[in-house]
Amino acid sequence: MLETLTLPMIVIVGAYLIGSLSSAIILCKLAGLPDPRSQGSGNPGATNVLRFGGKKLAATVLILDVVKGILPVVVAILLGLDQTWIAATALAAFIGHLYPVFFQFKGGKGVATALGGFLALSPLLAGAILLSWLLVFKVSRISSLSAIIAASLGPVYSLWLIDSINARWIVFVIAIMLVARHHGNIKRLLSGEETKSK
Repeated sequence: MLETLTLPMIVIVGAYLIGSLSSAIILCKLAGLPDPRSQGSGNPGATNVLRFGGKKLAATVLILDVVKGILPVVVAILLGLDQTWIAATALAAFIGHLYPVFFQFKGGKGVATALGGFLALSPLLAGAILLSWLLVFKVSRISSLSAIIAASLGPVYSLWLIDSINARWIVFVIAIMLVARHHGNIKRLLSGEETKSK
């Protein structure tokens, strides 16, 4: 039993460590910019970096955050782990982004990293979530609202697009954590204070 758990646990720990590599914090430091946790919304993610670092840097942060969600899951797939462990790997990378061991456990909201994990786990699931985000954003022009609604729909889509019941529950956990990380945005949405993108 212990031997059968060794490989999955190594993958899980590796996924968490990869997720803990905060693209926003690292790239801002390399660019000579302040820690994004001390600027704007205080979130070390692409949207906040866009506010003070420009489009190119924000795009790079976004891509790397997606990649660090994809990479560990692809490794889990190549190693032949079952869908439950593959989904758990996506969760570990996501948690690493939220609570990075290398940055005092103060991370971002995890939208891009979760999307990357979903993309490797189930491209159709990721596509449905991304399409939902785009449709809501097209109407509302509010990034946080789009993320909250798209994340909430993820577990619903998983009922049709993911076979493993355990993996579906993991998608549900990720969705709950994503929405919870947007608690400040939810308060601003309810009070009508959340800003729209141009």
